Amino acid sequence: MLYKKEKIKMTQEEKARIENNIVEVLKTVYDPEIPVNIYDLGMIYKIDVQEDGTLDMDMTFTSPSCPAADYIFEDVRTKVEGVRGVKVANINLVFEPIWDQSMMSEEARVELGFE
Repeated sequence: MLYKKEKIKMTQEEKARIENNIVEVLKTVYDPEIPVNIYDLGMIYKIDVQEDGTLDMDMTFTSPSCPAADYIFEDVRTKVEGVRGVKVANINLVFEPIWDQSMMSEEARVELGFE
């Protein structure tokens, strides 16, 4: 007997849980030269989980010529792909808007001595 493969839709609660878990793993990613995680630095512009488990994420770097860019990008990819519920991670590297210090969280500004 053959069964139809049903397309299971993700609830808003599941989507919110996955997005929160993504934020938590992003808070473990650091630029080796900066003692603050990339999420609190404001380098993540978009986290959007689709109903099928596809993650669309936009991120940037503090500088387009960041020497640790490859390392950071691969760390992000590895960690978000490991989040339960993420089936595919489409991570887009963007430079608009250009990152500046106003994008940092209050905690990051305090940690770096800007406040």
